[in-house]
Order: sequence, then structure tokens, then C-alpha cells
Amino acid sequence: MCLILFAWMPSEDNRLTVAANRDEFYHRPSRPAHFWGPDRQLLAGKDLQQHGTWLGITRSGRFAAVTNFRRPDKTPYPLSRGSLTANFLNGDETPEQYLKNIQQVDEQYAGFNLLIGDQQTLFYYSNRSDMAPQPLKPGFYGLSNHLLNTPWPKVKTGLSHFKQILSKDEFESFPAKEQALLKVLQSESPAEDEQLPETGVGAVIEKMLSPRFIKSPSYGTRASTVLSIA
Repeated sequence: MCLILFAWMPSEDNRLTVAANRDEFYHRPSRPAHFWGPDRQLLAGKDLQQHGTWLGITRSGRFAAVTNFRRPDKTPYPLSRGSLTANFLNGDETPEQYLKNIQQVDEQYAGFNLLIGDQQTLFYYSNRSDMAPQPLKPGFYGLSNHLLNTPWPKVKTGLSHFKQILSKDEFESFPAKEQALLKVLQSESPAEDEQLPETGVGAVIEKMLSPRFIKSPSYGTRASTVLSIA
């Protein structure tokens, strides 16, 4: 998952709205969203290589999503980042307790950004930040492959459109709003050269990775997800 635009508690009748793209190598096997896990309570896509997920929700209202932290790193980490989300969604720990446990072993994962929540709270944590897990205040947020709200072009422009759509009264139903949000996720416009971040992968790859919807011969956006929890 490489772009997550989300609103936490933006209004009394909207607990969480998410619009997100998952970017991955095309050859990596996966399944689209379906119910799985204990008692089929988890609705999520599934990575068939490591058996985790990039984003999911449960019937009880638990939510989790993860993105990679972009930085050249050839260390062979023993644990899969997709398990960070799957283990929370299939468990019963509070978000705070779960993240306290993850902090004890976070060096065993490659760089990640993790969002987890339940019906009361939503937390953010990255093992590439010096900050402790943060309970998020009501508001609008954008996350890509750096820390939360890092103003990369795809985050800034995507979040601007996301806010506009959620604030409009012209959508009479969630399906109409969903289509508008999917259109935001499908933008293939790259960032201007002077706006590109420097993450150590080189200017050509930075440019290729800069649109909200990525296309290349071997890597790109594999899934787009819009969800809302009242």
C-alpha cells in the first residue's frame, strides 16, 4: 500500500473514510478483498507470498493498513510487514497494547508505517520515526512511503481532492462519493521534477513513483480501495 488518504472522525455520522492505493510488483501473487481469517471475520485482500494483507477491516470494526517506508535497504528482515495488519485484525488486543508489543520487535521488520484502530481510537506508528505510537485526533491525513502527512506531491494533491469530496453535499449516496474518490486514486499525472522527493532511488524512479496511480512494465498500482465506517 503506497497511498492512504483518510479522515478520522470528520463528522458525527462518519467515523472513518479511507481511499487507498496498493502498489506492488505485478508478479507477486495476491487475492482481492474477501472474507478470511478466524470465523471469516476479516475482509481484506491477501498477499499469497507472505499471507498478510495491506489493508483490512473486520465485522467488529477493527481497521488496519500498512505502507512501506521508502529507503534503499538490502537487510534481510525476518518478519513480513503484511503480518502487522493481519495479526491485529485477527486478534483482540487494543490498538495501544498491540503497538506496545510491536515496538519490542520492530527492528525485525523493514521500514513501515502502520495504521490500526477500533471503534474508539485510531493509532499511527512507524519504525522509521523516533516518535512513540500516536493516537490520532479527528481530522484529515495523508500517508505514502514516508512519515504521516509528509507533503509529497501525491499526498498533498490527493488530500486536497479527498477533503473537497468529503465536504461536498452534492453526493446523495456513498456509492456516488465512492466513484469520486476512486477517480482521485486513478490520477496518473506525475509530479514536476522540482517537487520530487529524494529517497535514494534516483530521479527516474522517483518520477515513475510520483503519480497517485503508478504504471510501469513491472511495478504499479495493483488495487484501489475506498471504504467508510459510520
